[in-house]
Amino acid sequence: MTRGRRMTPTPRSPGTRSASWAGQAAAALRQMKRLTDAALAGEGTLDSAGQGKLAAARHQFRSAVLIGQKQTAARAGPLMAKHHALARRLRQREDDYLRFTTDAQVPFDNNGSEREIRMGKLRIKVSGCMRSIAGAQNFCAIRTYLATAAKHGTGMLDALTQAATGTPWIPAAA
Repeated sequence: MTRGRRMTPTPRSPGTRSASWAGQAAAALRQMKRLTDAALAGEGTLDSAGQGKLAAARHQFRSAVLIGQKQTAARAGPLMAKHHALARRLRQREDDYLRFTTDAQVPFDNNGSEREIRMGKLRIKVSGCMRSIAGAQNFCAIRTYLATAAKHGTGMLDALTQAATGTPWIPAAA
C-alpha cells in the first residue's frame, strides 16, 4: 500500500466512526510531510525538522491507529474488517510508513516508482505479454536508459538519436 493511496479518506460505513481515526492519521501524516518538506527545502537535511513537532505528529498518528484498531476490533462486516486490517498494518509497520521522517533519501510516497513501471505494464496489457525473455530485457534496458536520461534533462528523442548514431548519452559520474 502506498502513502499516496493511504492519504485518501477511508470510506465511511453506516453506523461506524472508523473514518474519524483515519482522518486523524491522515492529518498527522500531512503534518509530518509539511515539517519534513520545510526542513529539506531549508537546509537539505532533516536535522531542522522541528523534532518536537514531529514527535507530536508521530504521537497523533500512533494514537489514531490505536483508536482505529479498537473501534474496528469487532469486525462487524467486510468493510470494518478491511479498516481493522489497515489499522493493524499501520501499527505493525509504523517505522516503514514513517521512514520519510528519519531518512531524507526516502520519499513521502512511491509515485515516482509507480510512474517508472507504468509503461512496461501498459505494454504487457496491450500485447498480452512480452514475447521472449530477451525482448523483455531489451525493453527494460531501453526504458531504464530513457528514464535516466530524462531525469538528467536529456530528452528521450535526443537520447535515442545519440545512441543510434554511436555517441550514446552517458550520465556523469556521481
